[in-house]
Amino acid sequence: MSKKLPVQAAGCGCALQPEQEPRRAVAVDPDIKTRNVTRLRRIEGQVRGLQKMVEEDRYCADILTQVSSVQEALRSVSRELMRNHLKHCAASAIRKGDAEAEAMYDELVDLMHKHAR
Repeated sequence: MSKKLPVQAAGCGCALQPEQEPRRAVAVDPDIKTRNVTRLRRIEGQVRGLQKMVEEDRYCADILTQVSSVQEALRSVSRELMRNHLKHCAASAIRKGDAEAEAMYDELVDLMHKHAR
């Protein structure tokens, strides 16, 4: 039986550091990051496939089916990113209180509104 090492989260700093560019997440689980990068590479290939289907005048319904598949794959990445943002970035800002918490509440409301469409 192998012993599992504790997960080390990568450091970052989210929307709370306006003077610093680029903004970075407060923490990212390395396994989740790897999964998301893998998913995004797969999605990139799917989009290239869609482009080829359009160039080859493939049947519209087949293209639409593939578009739906890409959209669902992107939603999956989005859910993982939102979970990480809530778990690390938002929680950190809210714990700080006052201005940081209020800014994060506004950001979360905006994110939910944009992604609920």
